[in-house]
Amino acid sequence: MAGVSGEAKGDGEFEFDLDLDDLDDETLQKLLDEDPNLEEELRALEAAERQHDEAADEEVSSPPVTDDLPPAVTPDDQPPASVEDDRVDALDDFDFASSAAMQSGPPPAVREQEEGNIAPEPTSTASPPAPMGDSFMQGVPPGPLPEETDTTALNIAPIPRINVHVFTQNEATTLIVEKAAADRRMSKTHVTISAGDAASAAQIYAEEASPNLILIEASESPTSLLAGLDQLAEVCDPSSHVMIIGHLNDIQLYRSLIDRGVSDYIVAPRSPLQIIEAIGKIYTDPAVSTIGRSFVFVGARGGVGSSTICHNVAWALAEEYASDTVLLDLDLPFGTASLDFERDPSQGLAEALSSPERLDSVLLDRLLQEVTKRLSIFSAPNMLERTYELSPENFEIVIDLVRQAAPSVVVDLPHIWSPWSQHVLHGADEIVITATPDLSSFRNAKNLVEVIKAHRANDAPPILLLNQMGVPKRPEVPVEQFEEALDLEALSVFPWDPAAFGQASTNAETLIELNPKSKCAVALRTVSERLLGQTQSAKKQRLSLKSLFSLGR
Repeated sequence: MAGVSGEAKGDGEFEFDLDLDDLDDETLQKLLDEDPNLEEELRALEAAERQHDEAADEEVSSPPVTDDLPPAVTPDDQPPASVEDDRVDALDDFDFASSAAMQSGPPPAVREQEEGNIAPEPTSTASPPAPMGDSFMQGVPPGPLPEETDTTALNIAPIPRINVHVFTQNEATTLIVEKAAADRRMSKTHVTISAGDAASAAQIYAEEASPNLILIEASESPTSLLAGLDQLAEVCDPSSHVMIIGHLNDIQLYRSLIDRGVSDYIVAPRSPLQIIEAIGKIYTDPAVSTIGRSFVFVGARGGVGSSTICHNVAWALAEEYASDTVLLDLDLPFGTASLDFERDPSQGLAEALSSPERLDSVLLDRLLQEVTKRLSIFSAPNMLERTYELSPENFEIVIDLVRQAAPSVVVDLPHIWSPWSQHVLHGADEIVITATPDLSSFRNAKNLVEVIKAHRANDAPPILLLNQMGVPKRPEVPVEQFEEALDLEALSVFPWDPAAFGQASTNAETLIELNPKSKCAVALRTVSERLLGQTQSAKKQRLSLKSLFSLGR
């Protein structure tokens, strides 16, 4: 037999001269074409393998044999058979497959219907359905409780500085709105929550100016809701937007609301982020490009390698995953991005942060330093002659503008704790904490995670990376203990590899460029895929006998 052969061994095992798992589809198909008997022999081997597996399963599933067996029951000791036992025995002896009852066609009632003799319908005792009218919404249950939502599945635009007045009619909706108002994305927004409906809003704005956005929960009938909106339209400022939270997925009601100028109608939001997303869509300019996502890297302490991993991930996002990326090195006096990418220190970032009101897309392009076609950096000036006392708002303005220029914005945050660093940290779309397996890093990482979770209740928890694992003769906090204390699973663990890190830094190369198949390179790709919301590349599936016969079909 050409290419593949097998011979039986003990216990039903088979030994192959050629490992089928090493064959690709093209080679296997070639072998099948060369030897017409190969497919038949493989099928025989598959059948033998299946019988062997079934025998092994039966052996595992059978109860163990013990020495403490009960005494055998003789015919004289057996109790008299009951009627129930007779029925069970009769069922056991009945051959359903060959029974004439199973092959005699449909039952009489169905045969009569097929022959035109329709069997009488059973008498219905149910009351006829009541016509759907305004009373339909009176039985609407309270709004659902909030549930966790995947933030990556929502396209949430930043909410501008607006005034929002919300009218709710049940506690569940009020709770969701309160959580939305406390979210970081609405930090610029002033939100007022009151109990009431559209008619209540009309009474209030008959006496005072209407806000930028009026959000109304509708639990009353459609007629009452539309009547209240008509009253509101008479007193509301034309520039105000109105959004309705309803409990009915009714297209006719939706059209009636849109005809009256309502900006949006959302059905029973189950997450604060759904409300924030809906508000963001109202104030998003369609002409503005999609806002990019910001990824902030911070170390649990100095020297853990957060900047090195940050710069490598920025390169991987751009070059390995073709995502246009901008890297911001916010360690203004001591940043290393210019060294890692062989660029001169630049005053561009310092100028942008000092006068953010002057920054526009044209000036931004001039200040950025291009590393590759897809990667640009805002390097640190590395000047100790001046200090940088900057407000958190300046950093926010610059980062927001950069997010309009690139889909991926990677921020290298220095290990300091100041108002502006906290503002940047809490405003990120994703936070990546790098730690080493020592006590100080362990303690600081735990404190960081607790603070971040407290300030970002509607966001995913931060990403944990462990670096410099396996330093010889150094006591280390085990990975399991780290994860248990932080209630986080480490996404990637970087081994202690001073030679690779040192060579990459000296040659201004990334770890992936230096050795694409190293453990560090694999870990960097894992982090990049997580930030982009991608799954890791599917591993090559092992070739099995069960999949052989699907080839060429």
